Amino acid sequence: MQLFDSHCHLDDKAYAKDLPEVLDNAARAGVTRMTTIGVDLKTASACVNIAEKTPGVMATVGFHPHDAKSCSEAALAELVALAASPSVVAWGEIGLDFNRMYSPKKVQERWFVRQLAISERLNLPIVLHERDSGGRLIDILRSDFSAGRTGVVHCFSGTAEELDVYLEMGLSIGVTGIVTMKQRGGPLRALVSRIPADRLLIETDAPYLTPSPERNRYRRNEPAFVRSVLLTLAKVRGETPEKLARETVANACRLYRIGDAPAAG
Repeated sequence: MQLFDSHCHLDDKAYAKDLPEVLDNAARAGVTRMTTIGVDLKTASACVNIAEKTPGVMATVGFHPHDAKSCSEAALAELVALAASPSVVAWGEIGLDFNRMYSPKKVQERWFVRQLAISERLNLPIVLHERDSGGRLIDILRSDFSAGRTGVVHCFSGTAEELDVYLEMGLSIGVTGIVTMKQRGGPLRALVSRIPADRLLIETDAPYLTPSPERNRYRRNEPAFVRSVLLTLAKVRGETPEKLARETVANACRLYRIGDAPAAG
């Protein structure tokens, strides 16, 4: 059973000492493809470097809303140059986060809109982050996200109404280890069966959001643990793990337009 971790952060300092071992763990778990996600200029550069050296690993570039305060036109120009690498398959992680407010709202919105325009010019799908934006992210997408474009709502944990809007826009939905958590994952489990089979992605967001089966044994999340996300989703949706694995791999490959890119292992 081959799996695709569609969203992780292999550049994170949590893997600084043992990234090769982490990649080996993923291969043993059947995770043959991973997308490592940039959140600013430094991390995007690191992600591209990892992806260019590692079969089965793709990269994205972008400024996360937390890091919007450090964004600039000069930095975006450098990201555009990085995006020329064949290993770059999307623009992101971009969006709005009005929960922690590491960057002011207006700053987040300015650079979100700007990055939507750049990603459209480059014809790249987008990786979206949304938390507590009160519908503002959807408002911006309605005005600045052209019909026919593609992307994924990473780590979806919104409402049924928000899910319907995202699906109407043609976006895919990424599900993390939150779905495995007894209390926190309850609302998400109630919605995952509404996601069409051709729009569903599985992800870890590693090293964050460790799935429940591994949380008591490991201090950090790893791409290998995306298997637990898959198994929980298959149970909730009433599908076999094998069928869901095939579907989610196909969906990620289609979104990221990687075709027959070599798998890891």
